[in-house]
Amino acid sequence: MKYEQLAKEIIELVGGTENVNSVTHCVTRLRFRLKDSQKADRKALENHEDVVTVRESSGQYQVVIGNHVPDVYKAVVAVGGFENEKQEDDNEAKDDEKKGLFSSFIDIISNIFIPVLPLLMATGIIKGFNSMFIALGWLEDTSGTSQILNVIGDGFFTFLPIFLGYTAMKKFGGTPFLGMAIAAALVHPNLAGIGESEPFMTLFSGTILESPVQVSFLGIPIILMSYTASVVPIILSTYFAAKIERWFASVIPQVVKSFIVPFLTLLIIVPLTFIVIGPIATWLAQSIGYAIQTGYEAVPVIAGIVVGGFWQVLVIFGIHWGIIPIYYNNLAVQGFDMLIAMTFAASFAQIGAVLAVWIKTKNKKLKRLSFPAFISGFFGVTEPAIYGITLPLKTPFVMSCIGSAAGGAIIAMTGAALYSAGPLGVFKIPTFIHPENGIDGGFWGMLVSIIVAFIVAFVLTYFFGRINQKENTEAVVGDEKMQAEVQDQALAEDDANQTNQEITVQNENILSPANGDIIPLTSVPDDVFASEAMGKGVAVQPRDGRMYAPANGVITTLFKTNHAIGMTTDNGAEILIHIGMDTVELDGKFFEARIKQGDTVKAGDLLVEFDINQIKEAGYSVVTPIVITNTKAYNELEIVSGDTIMKEDVLIITKV
Repeated sequence: MKYEQLAKEIIELVGGTENVNSVTHCVTRLRFRLKDSQKADRKALENHEDVVTVRESSGQYQVVIGNHVPDVYKAVVAVGGFENEKQEDDNEAKDDEKKGLFSSFIDIISNIFIPVLPLLMATGIIKGFNSMFIALGWLEDTSGTSQILNVIGDGFFTFLPIFLGYTAMKKFGGTPFLGMAIAAALVHPNLAGIGESEPFMTLFSGTILESPVQVSFLGIPIILMSYTASVVPIILSTYFAAKIERWFASVIPQVVKSFIVPFLTLLIIVPLTFIVIGPIATWLAQSIGYAIQTGYEAVPVIAGIVVGGFWQVLVIFGIHWGIIPIYYNNLAVQGFDMLIAMTFAASFAQIGAVLAVWIKTKNKKLKRLSFPAFISGFFGVTEPAIYGITLPLKTPFVMSCIGSAAGGAIIAMTGAALYSAGPLGVFKIPTFIHPENGIDGGFWGMLVSIIVAFIVAFVLTYFFGRINQKENTEAVVGDEKMQAEVQDQALAEDDANQTNQEITVQNENILSPANGDIIPLTSVPDDVFASEAMGKGVAVQPRDGRMYAPANGVITTLFKTNHAIGMTTDNGAEILIHIGMDTVELDGKFFEARIKQGDTVKAGDLLVEFDINQIKEAGYSVVTPIVITNTKAYNELEIVSGDTIMKEDVLIITKV
């Protein structure tokens, strides 16, 4: 057997046959479901001359081989004595699903925040510098310069839901601009005015959930809250919006779909957010705030550990807003606050963890991300550190929470308090100075707390943070995940086209493979395609379930699930047609190929038929990218303009 020795080595390096629940394969990868991924020797696998790379995703341990993976798979099955099945055991799949819930959550959050990380860092640093200039007396907070700097730094955070609306909707497979429209409604300036008006009724009067109601929708009371700078409401809204949009898209006639689908989706999801999602978040926040206040009055040290340790978790879910009103009320009534004071060490714990990552990581991109996240966190803006570094790495985030808990306990024990609202980060330190007694024991306790939080988080992360292990760096550097996919596709194209290497590319008109609506490739809800890392091209939203050859040439790749076709044209263009997003998970259901790999086709020949309605009902988009994977061979690719196109109309013009 040609690949018998390779199969033996791979099985040994993934932990042996006893560590394998099941194994399948796709166009370039062996997909193992392992009992314990820690038993696999990833480094040795990646260094193996016949292995391209290794990835972990969706509960699978993926060993990238190349286009000859079907032969290697057969050898692995034979050598390991595994069952040759397409699907793993249902119980194992469910177990993996359960094990992967937290990982899935982290993946969603990371992918939503990765595109906006540079702006988070940039604006965070601007906010920090502005606070520093004010604290040092270089600027007055009322000066034009300070106010403009504040607008630059605060603008992005204030309207963060709009940016997240785009990235979240893209992640969930919906239309990104629809996500932005939902978020824009949530942060509309008029809401602030409505919230200040006299309430016409009060819900849950006399309880901790007492909520004034200033407005209703179709007679249903709406409890208004501030959605500016929030995270969870827009993510939840876009999650449901993507599902609603897909359903409407499957039933609305094509002629009015372009505006009726977003019209109906907005009309449902925005009121639903105001009526259900927002109030639930509000009540949860209020309940936690009340519980924390009660706990602090009873046992301050325990409250310090809990509030300090979980503060960053509360921030992630937006629940911390339930404590903020108590903070302002304490300052107004008592002249000081000890609740938010207990959270002060959190940002220093974060930068301690980030510093450990920065020093220890071997990943250059992660190291490059860590520095601005550290600076931003030093100034009190920890979102880049949380969403960009520690949370995706998981263990460093836990270590930062432990450090923050230690700091919170010290602040509670020493009675440190905030005596005024002030800037964030290191420049908030002066607000702990007692207005009459000056620097007292509480102030020194605060200094000790931030030092302890920083050191604890740094030491724990450095020694136990699992910074360079397994999937961790992939979780942070999102474009590396994308590059792995690109590499897989490139390998498939390269291997399949070995016989065509002598073809010299020429100018050519690439025709549309389908009737449908033209969508810019950058708007496709998939990072690999939208980034144009696989090559330039365009996408089509097909109107019927047929895909045709866009040129004369040879079918070099037909994925076994029939959802992806690779071909090389007679003039040298290498084309990838990918029907739908994540449709590989359908395992060929609703797809029927009319050609096979190696066939010679002419422009207009039927390639694949597929059931659009069934695919949409299963929850998948049928947006179809058409990508020229050897884009670098051309001086220019011209994409036709317009909204719609018919099969055999010119779609892409290649120019050498």
